[in-house]
Amino acid sequence: MSDGFDNWTVQLRKGILEFCVLSSIADEEESYGYELVKKLVNAPGLDASEGSIYPLLSRMRKQGLIQSRLEESDAGPARKYYRLTAIGKARSLAMQSYYDGLTDAVQSLRNPKK
Repeated sequence: MSDGFDNWTVQLRKGILEFCVLSSIADEEESYGYELVKKLVNAPGLDASEGSIYPLLSRMRKQGLIQSRLEESDAGPARKYYRLTAIGKARSLAMQSYYDGLTDAVQSLRNPKK
C-alpha cells in the first residue's frame, strides 16, 4: 500500500487506542496492567504494542483519567493495577457516544438505503 494509506492507518489506531484503554479498564472494577496490555496487544487489527500502551497509561494517569496502585506479589514483582477516575468514566462514556455516532455515520455512507 502507499505511504498515505499507512499513515492513515497509524493515525486511526493512535486515535482509537485511548478509547480502547478506557473501555477495557471500564469493563472491570480494576485492571492489572500486564493483563490489560496483553488484552490490547492481542486485539485483532488494533496492532498495539507494549511500547505504546505503557506511555499512554502514564499520560492518562497524569491527566487524571485513571488511578494506579501497586500491590505486592508473592509470585514476583509488585503488580500495578489501574482503575478509572470519575473524570475517566465521564471521558469513556463521552468517547463511547461519539464513537457510536461516528460508526453509525460511516455505516450509513458505506451502505446507503436505496
